[in-house]
Amino acid sequence: MAYNGYAIDQYLDAAAVTKQLDELIKKPVYSIKKEYLDDYVENFFNKKCAKSKAMIEEAKQIIPGGVQHNLAFNYPFPIVIEKAEGAKLYDIDGNWYYDLLQAGGPTIIGSNMPAVHDQVIELLNTCGPSTGLFNEYEYKLAKKISEMVPSVQMFRMLGSGTEACMCAARIARLKTHKKNILKMGGAYHGWSDQLAYGMRVPGTKGMMSKGVPSFVFRHTDEFFPNDLKDLEKKLWWNQFDGGTAAVYIEPVGPESGTRPVSKEFIKGAERLAHKYGALFIFDEVVTGFRIGPGGAQGYFGVDPDLTIFGKIIAGGYPGAGGVGGHRDCMAYLGAGLDSSGKKVPKAMCGGTMAATPVSCCAGYYTLCEIQRTNACEVAGRMGDRLTKGLQERIKKYNLPFVAFNQGSICHLDNAGTMHFAIDWGKLWQVPGILKQTGIRQREMEHIGAAYMAEGLVTLAGSRLYTSAAYTEEMIDDVLARFDRVLSKCGPLEAQ
Repeated sequence: MAYNGYAIDQYLDAAAVTKQLDELIKKPVYSIKKEYLDDYVENFFNKKCAKSKAMIEEAKQIIPGGVQHNLAFNYPFPIVIEKAEGAKLYDIDGNWYYDLLQAGGPTIIGSNMPAVHDQVIELLNTCGPSTGLFNEYEYKLAKKISEMVPSVQMFRMLGSGTEACMCAARIARLKTHKKNILKMGGAYHGWSDQLAYGMRVPGTKGMMSKGVPSFVFRHTDEFFPNDLKDLEKKLWWNQFDGGTAAVYIEPVGPESGTRPVSKEFIKGAERLAHKYGALFIFDEVVTGFRIGPGGAQGYFGVDPDLTIFGKIIAGGYPGAGGVGGHRDCMAYLGAGLDSSGKKVPKAMCGGTMAATPVSCCAGYYTLCEIQRTNACEVAGRMGDRLTKGLQERIKKYNLPFVAFNQGSICHLDNAGTMHFAIDWGKLWQVPGILKQTGIRQREMEHIGAAYMAEGLVTLAGSRLYTSAAYTEEMIDDVLARFDRVLSKCGPLEAQ
């Protein structure tokens, strides 16, 4: 499938990328050299971002950590943004940056675009942000999604992707009369108790979920990414302990494809889920309307029972979450009838600020604009140009870094922090792995600070989202800025 409206021209070789990442974590850590990092901190952050630094110090007195969102935690301190426009962000000190964070992925058409912004302003001037009663945009958004994504016969808007993942688990248990949830190790399906399991690094089980009692995970388990044998093993064992209600998948791999999976794996996971009577749940919070108008499922040619939406579904506006799927599954959200005409129970689901007029209006016009401008393909072409340029510069400076992309979801991995895995048959290795991931996490933060000082806002220094607001000239300027940082990198042990 050569683009054809999708963000991907040619899907990556997941095995080849995995091999590169395997090699990366065997090598010494490479990062920004200390003298250059110190220079960036002193001459950019301390001198050119003084207002941000002062505001964050003040905010720390009343906000834990000084910011309200995990994405905003950056080394050496968070930057305070006051304006977003197209592909650029502007801070309170007057500095501007290329936006490769995109609020974690939602702004695929660009930030604060008039085609959506103007419609939201008109809505606010009449209806207001929320009434608690039905608004026409709830219907218009649901209808638009069902037209774009073939598997979505019905849709329910919620407040976040986390809520949608929670809701899907309840639907799955009611529909299948089974207990267990299986998720891909390292994948993120929100921060609800039972799904905050096996996050970031496969095999961590509940280690990353401080504050969640271990008994909550009684019916949650993880399988290794890209490993159909491991998935089937877990499905087989679950037959003797309540069965499997749902198999959750991040379509391009855990953490938005940080550990990529193959097309064959996705098709095989769908087959296995249905073989064992489980619902196949596609978490398209990131990939939905970014990989293509029909989501990643349209690209891969699969038909999930339920799909999780977030981020782009509200176009960067608050209240971005929802679950859609086959009519016989979605009936459990309306106390309706299943496909056989049998009355079904209603899954517990709520949210005062779910499906507000603002979120539904913004989502509807964003999807219209994605279709009108062919935004997925445009953003994907920019992602390909960015990734190719990064690969050339990695080679130029003889760095062990790995750059790859799935359309407009791009990765520049200098440390392989999330490529480690914990084998519970070799627990003596865990302290060493935790030490390594700690060191590598710190160097991700350091190199991310260097990118920021060169005018590049990234996600954790390793993930980069392109949007349709970028031009080839912008991407070339972005690459020149990355080049300046990569030229200042070397092995950590030599510093």
